[in-house]
Amino acid sequence: MNTPTEVPTPTVGPPDLADPRFWRLPAPARAEAFAELRRRPAPVYFGDRATGRGFHALVRHADVVEASRTPAVFRSGPGVTTPEPPRWVRLLFGDSMVNLDDPRHAQLRRIVSRAFTPRLLGRIEEDVRRIATALVDEVERDRPEDFVGPVAAELPFQVICSMMGIPEESRRTILGLVNRTSAGTGVARTRRGRLRVPGRGLAALARMQGIVAEIGRERRRRPAEDLISALVTADVDGRRLTGRELGAFFSLLLVAGVETTRNALAHGLHLLTVHPEQRALLLADLDGRLDGAVDEIVRHATPIVQFRRTVAVDHELGGPGGPLLRAGEKVALYYGSANRDETVFPDPEAFDITRTPNPHLGYGGGGPHYCLGAHLARQEMTVLFRELFTRLPGARSLGEPVLVPSSFDHRVRALRFTF
Repeated sequence: MNTPTEVPTPTVGPPDLADPRFWRLPAPARAEAFAELRRRPAPVYFGDRATGRGFHALVRHADVVEASRTPAVFRSGPGVTTPEPPRWVRLLFGDSMVNLDDPRHAQLRRIVSRAFTPRLLGRIEEDVRRIATALVDEVERDRPEDFVGPVAAELPFQVICSMMGIPEESRRTILGLVNRTSAGTGVARTRRGRLRVPGRGLAALARMQGIVAEIGRERRRRPAEDLISALVTADVDGRRLTGRELGAFFSLLLVAGVETTRNALAHGLHLLTVHPEQRALLLADLDGRLDGAVDEIVRHATPIVQFRRTVAVDHELGGPGGPLLRAGEKVALYYGSANRDETVFPDPEAFDITRTPNPHLGYGGGGPHYCLGAHLARQEMTVLFRELFTRLPGARSLGEPVLVPSSFDHRVRALRFTF
C-alpha cells in the first residue's frame, strides 16, 4: 500500500519565494529557480511550518490544475491574495468573488453569468472594436511615447466602463482610484510604504465603491442597457446583487480586468518586437495567426503570478502516496511556472506563436474560479493587435519594459514604443 509522503523543508535550496528580494532578481534567475523547483519530487514549503506562516509552492502544471479543480480540498476563503484581506475589510467592502467558496460563490457567479445576455455581449463586441479603432486613431495623431497608459490600459478600462454603464464624467476619477487601490498588491515595499499604502488603497476603494453603489441605486429606479442595470435587476434564485456586492464585483472587474489585459498587451508588443521572426509570421497572416499569438503571449507573460488556496482536509497531492498536505496549510499556485512546465510545453522558454496545443493557465487552472473575463480579455487583445498591426505595421517597443517587482502580477509600469 502506498503511504503519503510528508513534504520536506529543505535547509539548502533555491531562493526563498517568500522573500521580497526574490522578485527583484533578473527574470532569467527567477526562471531558473522555478525550473529547479519543478525538478524536485515534491512541493517545497517556504516559511515557518511550526507556526503555519508559510506555504507550499505548487509550480508544476498538473499540481496547479489539481488545486484549481478540487475546490472541496483547496479553498479560496479566507483569501487568495497575500496578505489576506482582514475580516473587517471584508465586512466593510464585501467579499470579492475570488475569495469565496461554494455555495455563495456559485450563487454570485450565476447572477453575474445571467446578466451577460446575448444583446449585451453583442454590444460589448461592438464597443471593443470602436474603442480600439479610436485608440489607434489617437496613436497616429498624438504619437505618444508610452504604450501602457494611452493604449494598453485605456482599452480594457474604457471597455469595462462602457459595459458597466459608468458615466463619462466619472471615468477619470475612477481610473485614478483603481491605480491607488492596486498600487501595493504583492509589491516589495519599504517599511514606510507598508504603513502608508494600505490606508490610501482602502480609502480609494471606499470612494470607488461609493460611486458605483450610487449608479446602482439609480439603475434600480431607471434601468438602462448596461451591466450594472442587469446586475441590480437580475433575479436568480430570489437573489440580486446588493450595493456592496456590486461594488466588490466592479472592483474585481477593474483591478483584474484592466491590469491583466494591460500587462498582457504591453508584454505582447515587446515580445513581438524582440522576436522578429514571430512578428513576421504574424504580419504575414494576421487572421490565421492572431489567436495563436494571443494565447502564446498570455502563456509567456502570465499576467497573474500567483493565487493562494487553503487546504481544507489532509490531502495527498497527485493521488495516493503523493506528497501530504495538511489541513489548514496554505498553497501558492504559481501560474507562470506552470506555464513553463517542460512536461507540458516543449522548449518552454521559447516564444512561439505556432505552439499547439497550448494549454496555458494564464486565466487560471479551470474549476469554479476560472476567469469570467477570459473571453473578453482575448477579444480585446485580438482586436487591438489586429487594428494596430493592420494600420501601423511598424509598431514596436523601444528598449525594455519598466516592470514593477511583484509576487502577485507581472506588472508593466511603462513601455516606450514607436511606429
